[in-house]
Amino acid sequence: MATLNIQHIDKIYDNNVQAVFDFNLDVKDGELIVLVGPSGCGKSTTLRMVAGLEDISAGHLLLDGKDITQTPAKDRDMAMVFQSYALYGHMTIYENMAFSLTLRKENPNVIHKKVLAAAEILGLTSQLNKKPSQLSGGQRQRVAMGRSIVRNPKVFLFDEPLSNLDAKLRGATRREILLLHKRLQATMMYVTHDQTEALTLADRIVCMSMGHVQQVGTPLELYDDPANVFVASFIGLPPMNFFDVKVEGDRLVGKGFSVGLTPEEKARLKGYDGREITLGVRPENIVEGSDFKATVTNSENLGMNTLVYGNVASGVKATAKLKGWKSYQVGDTASFSFNRKHFFDKETTNAIRGGK
Repeated sequence: MATLNIQHIDKIYDNNVQAVFDFNLDVKDGELIVLVGPSGCGKSTTLRMVAGLEDISAGHLLLDGKDITQTPAKDRDMAMVFQSYALYGHMTIYENMAFSLTLRKENPNVIHKKVLAAAEILGLTSQLNKKPSQLSGGQRQRVAMGRSIVRNPKVFLFDEPLSNLDAKLRGATRREILLLHKRLQATMMYVTHDQTEALTLADRIVCMSMGHVQQVGTPLELYDDPANVFVASFIGLPPMNFFDVKVEGDRLVGKGFSVGLTPEEKARLKGYDGREITLGVRPENIVEGSDFKATVTNSENLGMNTLVYGNVASGVKATAKLKGWKSYQVGDTASFSFNRKHFFDKETTNAIRGGK
């Protein structure tokens, strides 16, 4: 389909408020990129700049090597699917899907073939004579996607397309988008605040905070090797646990606990002996063991897993995601161990990945 090169893009509004800072990304042909982050982090603004719906304050945007920074949105050969379906209520599904091609005055036979082909891909063939009001939210979102497919654009852009759907429909439509991507082999950029969407859809994730890119990588890279405390806390559900600890030889000493370091972990913390760092542990990496104790404050049985919440010490809380159905009661004393640790510099909040 297309390559997209986003080079040092900024967005500064007229009131001198900067929403996006030095955004850089090379999107490969056929890649599905997901921009994720909390509300107000600049992800939708970035997508709108790519689409041409927002002016680019600085930097360059290249599509297949051609600079389109100043190219109007209608001439960028991109199709955008919005959070609101933006369907015409007085038109049939067929007419909605054909609308952009009709405006271009394409041959009616060509339009008919393209609409039927898109409807077949999206399972909408039996719905073409209905009005949008007769369809479910998930079906309407598929119509919005179909309207983009018939245009055969170089790049598909999705701006939080599932946020109006209930949980069940979100899961089903998410799977449809993934199948659509694999079938079309299309270049796509997708914006969401939902980390589950990001982890399940993306070839690569761009994690943003306050207008800045925090990390770019595969879902596994962001989950297993987060670049800083923000990425570690945003990616993963339940969120990562964080503890203030001091490196003392081959041990980490925190409030209410002390745990040993493996030789590899000790080598990674070279230069930090005697210093305070932030220890990060995902709930699924806390297991029943003997490293430290916690007083259970709540537990939630989820079938295959049990979430256990506890106080390690005054002001120090921990969440464990244990395998199987556990029967912890409030007030119980539970013994745990860490089987995977992440280390972060206390001052920079960046991950500690090697000796200093």
